Amino acid sequence: MARYDYSEMNSPEIDRLAGLCTKEFPIDPSLYTKFDVKRGLRDLNGKGVLAGLTHIGSVVASKEVDGVSTPCEGKLYYRGIDVEDLVAGFVRDDRPGFEETAYLLLFGSLPDKQELADFTGLLADLRYLPSVFTRDVIMKAPSENMMNTLAKCVLTLYSYDQAANDISIPNVLRQCLSLISLFPLISVYGYQAYNFKAGESLIIHQPNPKLSTAENILYMLRPDSKFTPLEAKLLDLALVLHAEHGGGNNSTFTVHVVSSSGTDTYSAIAAALGSLKGPKHGGANIKVCQMFDDLMEHVRDWEDEDALRAYLRGLLHKEGFDRSGLIYGLGHAVYSISDPRAKVFKGFVRKLSVEKGREKEFELYDRVERLGTEVICAERKIYKGVCANVDFYSGFVYRMLGLPVELYTPIFAISRIAGWSAHRIEELINSNKIIRPAYKSIEAHRPYTDLADR
Repeated sequence: MARYDYSEMNSPEIDRLAGLCTKEFPIDPSLYTKFDVKRGLRDLNGKGVLAGLTHIGSVVASKEVDGVSTPCEGKLYYRGIDVEDLVAGFVRDDRPGFEETAYLLLFGSLPDKQELADFTGLLADLRYLPSVFTRDVIMKAPSENMMNTLAKCVLTLYSYDQAANDISIPNVLRQCLSLISLFPLISVYGYQAYNFKAGESLIIHQPNPKLSTAENILYMLRPDSKFTPLEAKLLDLALVLHAEHGGGNNSTFTVHVVSSSGTDTYSAIAAALGSLKGPKHGGANIKVCQMFDDLMEHVRDWEDEDALRAYLRGLLHKEGFDRSGLIYGLGHAVYSISDPRAKVFKGFVRKLSVEKGREKEFELYDRVERLGTEVICAERKIYKGVCANVDFYSGFVYRMLGLPVELYTPIFAISRIAGWSAHRIEELINSNKIIRPAYKSIEAHRPYTDLADR
């Protein structure tokens, strides 16, 4: 299918109209202070405005001491359970954790062995696409962005569901469980379809019902379907750590906002996918990888800490990489002293780097994490501390696993659909009002002028 070249529409008239937007839309920053507007729904210290209540996830980055909020080591809780303890249990018993995590998020408690087996079996049973869906939807007009492929397929699945608009909890749960099962297929098949369009061979593996979600991703993606236990464990861990992050993160809040309108499940999840696609949210780990590629080009000696500091300082002064003024992977909207997801991830990342013979590269990441926080604190006025976030290491893991960069953000979605599903159900059960925050108009009132007089 030929793609229309929309660059032909970049006419002088479009440029002129865009100039009007650029001229008329800016808002004086001082007005946000004057009217006490919490930009980004956050206060001056970066703390989110309280917009709702949830059972599902809790992000802790500070504690009250004598009535004063003080930064502390970051903690993340799934249904009240410390995610570090959750992961420790999976690792101790050497079993996959994502399915158990999804059960916990959806139903509020950890499953016993039989409940887990039944739930895992249910997900395996639901892991199929409608007849000819792969050919007629995924293979036709494949997108270079897998997040758009996911969103397109989710919206198309609406047409295959005879109860698509039914928002009763049993039906919504059925829809959510189906999407949790299907996201790996759609993501991998979407990537294979785009590769085939680009001239590569087309290899489509059916999922193996005996494998976990993480194992199936590697099984379906790789031509020989082979993977090591450590590879599967690292990908499973990534899914567990990305599955939920409280109700206030951008994509989950989108689920709450859209669900509060009473719309269908497919529309709510497609909206969340649109949010997660953004580089400020789900696409951050790609930026980390690209930044490290640039660093390796400009700093030949990875052990030269003075050269690394100079490079990082240049990033902050918009003199390097994408000139954004950011050191990607360092800093978080909530965490300041530590991101528990990064802490949990890091030890396993080291093990994988040994298996892949990339210890030197891991040591570079570790060095940049340490030096980058020092440089940021020295160069910037920080109201709270700064630490590595989960994106700092996740892209490196995906590279070591040989995953294509096009699937980095979809893997985030494959994981976060579990949290989104729980939050959608929670919103439908508890909400009786559409979410509608206020925006203050700062445009002065003026009289209408007839067209003949303009």
